[in-house]
Amino acid sequence: MLQASEPPQRALPGEQKAVHIGKAQMFSRPSLGFTPPPYVLGADMPGGAWKAVDLPYAESPQVQIQPPQDPPLTTEFWYRLAVPALAQEASPLYLYLPRWKSDGQVAIYGDGRLLYQSDAKFLWNAVNLPLWIPLQGTAGAPAVREVQIRGQRLRHTGAALSTAWVGSSAAIGWRYQVRYWLQSDFPAMSSAAFLAAGVFALGVWLWRRREALYLLFFVMSAVAFVRTLHYFVSRQRLPISDEWFGWITVSSLFWLVLTAHFFLRYMHGVRHRWLTITACTITAAVSAVTLPIVPALPNAALLSPLLYVVLLVLGTTLFAMACLDAWRVRSKEAGLLAGWGLISLLAGGYDWLLQSNLLVNVEGMYLGAYSNIGVFFIFSYVVLHRYLAAIDGMERVNTHLEQRLREREGELAQSYARLRDVEHRETLVQERQRLMQDMHDGLGSSLTSALHLVRHGKAGSEELAQVLAECMDDLKLAIDSMEPVDADLLLLLATLRFRLAPRLEGLGMALRWEVQDVPLVPWLDAASALHLLRILQECFANIVKHAQASCIRVECEEAQDGGIEVRVLDDGRGFDVDAALKARGRGLKNQLRRAEAIGARLSWASSAATGTRCVLWLPLESAVVPAPGPKAAP
Repeated sequence: MLQASEPPQRALPGEQKAVHIGKAQMFSRPSLGFTPPPYVLGADMPGGAWKAVDLPYAESPQVQIQPPQDPPLTTEFWYRLAVPALAQEASPLYLYLPRWKSDGQVAIYGDGRLLYQSDAKFLWNAVNLPLWIPLQGTAGAPAVREVQIRGQRLRHTGAALSTAWVGSSAAIGWRYQVRYWLQSDFPAMSSAAFLAAGVFALGVWLWRRREALYLLFFVMSAVAFVRTLHYFVSRQRLPISDEWFGWITVSSLFWLVLTAHFFLRYMHGVRHRWLTITACTITAAVSAVTLPIVPALPNAALLSPLLYVVLLVLGTTLFAMACLDAWRVRSKEAGLLAGWGLISLLAGGYDWLLQSNLLVNVEGMYLGAYSNIGVFFIFSYVVLHRYLAAIDGMERVNTHLEQRLREREGELAQSYARLRDVEHRETLVQERQRLMQDMHDGLGSSLTSALHLVRHGKAGSEELAQVLAECMDDLKLAIDSMEPVDADLLLLLATLRFRLAPRLEGLGMALRWEVQDVPLVPWLDAASALHLLRILQECFANIVKHAQASCIRVECEEAQDGGIEVRVLDDGRGFDVDAALKARGRGLKNQLRRAEAIGARLSWASSAATGTRCVLWLPLESAVVPAPGPKAAP
């Protein structure tokens, strides 16, 4: 009978009493197959020799490779414990077992009445979960004085039972809750978080297919989640058999180590072909040999102690080489993960000893379930480090681009300054050539005519004065055309009036100026202004020389078709326009040529009765419209 350890009781918060039981009586005998536990103990209670044992009590497994048989060879074991009277038994009492291990089934009785039986996987129903059993299931039930534990396990597999606690929920409930959270809830949450990070990595890989690292991490997280299932689902019935669940649980640990090897190889970039081939071969061999599809093959759960030894050797080799490779290539990320892999293998060695009931206290907790936490944080660090490195790289690239942009802007500014200087020089050259050409055609021609008259003695004082006045007019027009007019036609016409009015008054001609406000002419530059002045100058010169007029009227207004009309009218004797255009003289033809050069239209209307009317039409937008031939004005 399981007896209370000395001292059997100690007071706990809330004035409740609890007992920590550390001694028991134990009995075992061979059996065949798994039989249902009886509801009430009677003749089923063995009557042979019981032996006293100290708790926790453990029996190590014996690895024997035997072909499976149906029904399997099993061992039936019994424990008996006495529950001493507690200070307050009015409150419901509970039995708390931190850990029990049996590759089979277990049933708990209170004073011979069934209180609990395992109802899940035979091989995985007691891996990591503590038991919490009410000893008084109904109101008014008497206090339990003896607890019997009956179990069956596969023969040659280990079994273990921890110490027991009996007391009220207020006294010992916190112990169960803390252990259950550490052994089941926390591993479940960490595995779920690890899998969630893997799904995130899968999404990144689907977006960036070249980054195989994220796909490997997803595979590793999925395999790790499958591997840790037995830590927190061992009490639930699963839709697969014990054999397949055992195969998945054992083989997935090999898959996890192999996936981690590929993940690390991708991170540090070092390839060991022989090592990869060896790891793949061992993983494939273990997965194939333990497949539960061939009845002659041994069960994976029975071989797990031996297989885990192979895994420890393989994993230690892989992660040690990964640490060495990471150190050689100075990969901090790969070094962290490989180092955590070695730490996880140490935890796995502890778990192997705990599972095999060797050297460690059977009341300890499996540490392998917490390996996912470290991998999760390391992956988060890797992602954060890469993100920050990407940002830093982008900032460096942006800084480099800004520097290059400033350099290019400086080069463009210098280039623009050179081009502007060249353009300025070309403008000066063109303006000089224009002035030289205009002075040659205007002033030069007039001076040549005056020189010819003087040499041949044909020039009187009046003729010579007139020629010199024309030369002065040409020179003044050339100078006026160089003045900026800012597209203001009226300003240009005012300059012309200022130059010509004194001369016309000296000749006895009246000048009437009837100018209205007109829009600006954007295309009116220096060259166009000179063309315009030359056209009007030729009109005035023809009136002075040939019309014998007494009055000249200048009109300027916006035309109905969108342009501007400048009209010069006199009351002279008129002339034949068609005959003048066909004659050898170049005056009217030069006017037409200049009008065409600025995109304007020029026409004349003349008669002896009304005098001459010269109309110059100017466009508003541009001076590129070709001018039509001359036509008589209405």
